[in-house]
Amino acid sequence: MTAPLPGGALDRLAARARVRIRHERTRLDPAALARFVGTADAAITLLADPVRAHVFENCPALRIVANYAVGVDNIDLDEARRRGIWVTNTPDVLTDATADLAWTLILGITRRVLEGDGMMRSGRFDGWRPDLLLGTGLQGKTLGIIGYGRIGRAVARRGIAFGMQIATLARPGGVALDPPARTLPLEELLAGSDILSLHCPLTPETRHLLDEAHLRMLPEGAFVINTARGPVLDEAALARVLADGHLGGAALDVYEHEPEVHPGLLRRSDVLLMPHAGSATVETRSAMADLAVANVEAVLDGREPPAPVVRGNNGDHT
Repeated sequence: MTAPLPGGALDRLAARARVRIRHERTRLDPAALARFVGTADAAITLLADPVRAHVFENCPALRIVANYAVGVDNIDLDEARRRGIWVTNTPDVLTDATADLAWTLILGITRRVLEGDGMMRSGRFDGWRPDLLLGTGLQGKTLGIIGYGRIGRAVARRGIAFGMQIATLARPGGVALDPPARTLPLEELLAGSDILSLHCPLTPETRHLLDEAHLRMLPEGAFVINTARGPVLDEAALARVLADGHLGGAALDVYEHEPEVHPGLLRRSDVLLMPHAGSATVETRSAMADLAVANVEAVLDGREPPAPVVRGNNGDHT
């Protein structure tokens, strides 16, 4: 395991296998990760761990990479598939926590919570007045969602409760959506979204999906929320569009060059920043650990894991 995990799942695994846990907080490159995994049969990895071809080539006993995340863009899936190594993730268990955090960002940026907190702490609040910290209401506005999967749909359900209209990208085949949402081409979705929330995976097609041209298609005063993957959004372009005054603000939980943040965003009071905390509740992170360990246990027992992404070889790995 490349980091300690919360909850009691590791004790369950330690009862049946030799468990090695990395406690250093420095980031791993593929060579260092391969040295750490070594002759292990299973690796539980984080989203920041680069599980590339070098790791698979130098860890001959490896039978499963259990990613402690929903996303798997840190793993060379083609190489895992070629070698018959299982890759698993932790879906479902973090849906509500991440949707809650997305809504924390929506409310925080539209109601200027960070600015209000700073005003109180610095002693600048000198009494109520009608024009103090005027924010943006949500009722009747359109919440555009890119990525209408588990988390995107959970965000939509919360948006309906706030009286918002829901819109998402058109899907081929006209599949019925639950909760219902208007389906639009990307340009129309952007042009009609008062709040745009990103929930799509990072793929070659979605990298910089929101570039400067697309950001400028949003209505003047719109807000951008990203709890998906940092590189889906061009941060430099976002900084320029915010500096021009076109957008009302942005709230981010993930970053293009994480953990770094574009300096043009750090200085702005209309940008709310969180440190990749979408799933950061005790209950959720423990449930993620339980699922990651269950994936490992299944593969070690020659069974199919509960959350497969790449199907591997059951039985002895060769």
